[in-house]
Amino acid sequence: MITSRRMAAVDRNAAALGVPLRALMESSGNAVARRVRELTSRGDRVALICGRGNNGGDGLVAARFLDDRDVTVQLLGRPESITTEIARANWDVLEAGATAAALVTDSRGFALDDPDLIVDAMLGTGITGDLREPEATVAQAITDAEAPVLAVDVPSGVDPDTGAAAAGAVEAEHVVTFHDLKPGLADHSDVTVADIGIPADAEGAVGPGDLAVLGAGGDRKGDSGRTFVIGGGPYTGAPALAAGASLSAGADLAFVACPQSVFDPIAGYSEDLIVQPYGGAGDESEADHLAPEHVPDLVETAEAHDDIVILGPGLGRHPETEAAAEQFLAAFSGTAVVDADALALVPAVDTDAELVLTPNRSELAALGGPETDDLVAQADEIRELAADLGHTILAKGAVDVITDGETHRRCGAGTPGMTVGGTGDTLAGVVAALLARAEPFEAACVGSYVNGRAAELLDRGDGLRATELQETIPLALEGGTDE
Repeated sequence: MITSRRMAAVDRNAAALGVPLRALMESSGNAVARRVRELTSRGDRVALICGRGNNGGDGLVAARFLDDRDVTVQLLGRPESITTEIARANWDVLEAGATAAALVTDSRGFALDDPDLIVDAMLGTGITGDLREPEATVAQAITDAEAPVLAVDVPSGVDPDTGAAAAGAVEAEHVVTFHDLKPGLADHSDVTVADIGIPADAEGAVGPGDLAVLGAGGDRKGDSGRTFVIGGGPYTGAPALAAGASLSAGADLAFVACPQSVFDPIAGYSEDLIVQPYGGAGDESEADHLAPEHVPDLVETAEAHDDIVILGPGLGRHPETEAAAEQFLAAFSGTAVVDADALALVPAVDTDAELVLTPNRSELAALGGPETDDLVAQADEIRELAADLGHTILAKGAVDVITDGETHRRCGAGTPGMTVGGTGDTLAGVVAALLARAEPFEAACVGSYVNGRAAELLDRGDGLRATELQETIPLALEGGTDE
């Protein structure tokens, strides 16, 4: 099954792979026509009721393939109000032909002339909630008619994801839906699932469609989230890169909690970062590394502000640091991206937190996964590992594999120059920022795509630096191109 949100992403991914929405509409309309012919006989009267969006466009295409039926088309609205270019183009083609076409600009002008079959092509999977006029009156007339009804994709007024029907929703005896079954149709008695030529990669690979359906952050300060990086010690660049990338990806504020000994260099990287030392003056063990006594304050801070935590960049492997990281994971109940030195600790910790793990090849093996250069070939094994751990995994490679333990996707965005150090830290920051507005699996998928696309927009081979990605991450998020 496929949700309406995922279907919208797949449609856009198909277009990016070279199968334009116009071609998909042509295939969809042809599929509707095939089902109409199965339900009727030559010469039967077929009434197509078309809305102003792509669902209506599917119905307009279907009319062209039904020249052996007595077809009438009613468009709900004026042609200039058709919402998409491809649907408008199909109206123009239909209007230039011999098919009887009428405009319904007022629900009082709608009538059905005793058809043998009614085709409901008013509203598609992107529309939910109560029906408005003229659709509400027309839907009631369709349901009250004696003729059977064939719905295009989903009956108008029925939620494609839940099956909940709005008041006055069309009651359709038959449905033809596209690509895959929608969850809301699972209990319907007659659903035809039509293959409309969407490439497998449009669903299996992360692409611009996944980004397009993500949605924007909030309008008010704080709505787009705060990231809280717990890192640094032996290394200072990694936590700064992660925090900076999270700002580039839309986070409102980025905090770095680090040892007192590295406060100055990390604070000096950027005025945009809020750097807070957790080491106490005069205590050398506290000054150089994360220790268990720091954990209660860190947990309290992160949970009090609903921060998205990034745990691991630059932490090092001091025994006290490992103990502290385990303690943090065990106590924390929010959402975190776990990277670098903190990754190997995850299998031993029982946590209520939602985690996105971002291992490279060796770190994946340390988690209990396969050690391989070909992550895609081992995707099922990585998926099983995610299921066992109970967390989302974004395994980094030439092609990333992302899985929540139930399904997996792959992402090939990026360039060979991303082998340079620091690009994994930027990935952690991007994913953390997206976690403020998306579930872990979706944030991991889109984060992988955005980080890779940011490198592509730099348009260079060797010599890429991780800091430069912070300049193109916003462009990648906007769906920008290098044209």
